[in-house]
Order: sequence, then structure tokens, then C-alpha cells
Amino acid sequence: MHPATAKWYDRRDTVFVDFCVEDSKDVQVRFDPAKVTFSCVSGADKIKHQNTVELFGEIDPKESKHKRTDRSVLCCLRKAEAGKAWPRLTKDKTKNNWLSVDFINWKDWEDDSDEDLSSFDKFSEMMNSMGGDDLPDLDGPEEERDSADSDDEKMPDLE
Repeated sequence: MHPATAKWYDRRDTVFVDFCVEDSKDVQVRFDPAKVTFSCVSGADKIKHQNTVELFGEIDPKESKHKRTDRSVLCCLRKAEAGKAWPRLTKDKTKNNWLSVDFINWKDWEDDSDEDLSSFDKFSEMMNSMGGDDLPDLDGPEEERDSADSDDEKMPDLE
């Protein structure tokens, strides 16, 4: 078995781990307070993947979820102690060649306000509103996109 490549990022009350496996089948994710176990079979070659991650901090297994797409399996781990930053995903400081930080989604949440929903709440809403493996439209309400904007006025011709 091979470990699946994964990327992770931290938020105020959740940690996201994205296992990058295309065309995954037989996906199994087990959430324990101090550990996450992931396994699946991927691709036409039916490569077996298995990852066991001893976590930096504890999570709430009952509130943690996962979502499978054609390209990856995203796990949303609810922190047992919200508001505490995780400097790394793993308990040990050792470097795992299959694990990297997702810098595209990483942000310094310690300076953010609590005005909007947390990422976990948005993820939960998405999971509850969707059936199957379809992904929602994350661009906002349709009325918002179609509304006229003051920027949409016709520009005068250049002279």
C-alpha cells in the first residue's frame, strides 16, 4: 500500500486535509480523537492507498466529516479546542514526503473577525444541501451575480 498525497490547512475551529487521489473507490475514513485513518483504491490501476495521521491536537470525531470528489477526498476535522492554531498537522515533527501545506487555502485566521460563518459551517451546509457527490456553486446566490452593478455602465468611446 502507498500513502496518498495530501495537503492540509488550518482554520479557527477546523483543520482541512485533502487527500489527492483521482477516481477513488472504496473510500474509508476513520476519525479518532488523536488520529485519522484514510484508505481507498484509486485509478485504473487500482492502486491501494492508506494513511494514518497521528494529529497535532485532538479533534471531535462525531463532528468531523469527509467529502469525496473525482479528484480528491476532503476531510474536515473539527478541533476539540477551537481557537488554538496548529503549527503542523502531525503529532511528530518528522517530515512526511506525502504531506504538504495547502498554501492556496492557508490564511492567518488569528487576525480575522468572526463575522462570517466558519469554514466548517460552510462545509456542513454544503454537505447537508447536496445529495451525492455533486459540488455546490460557491460563487454566491444567483440573484447576486445577475444584479446590475454600478460598474456595468457602458464606457464612453475613446477619442
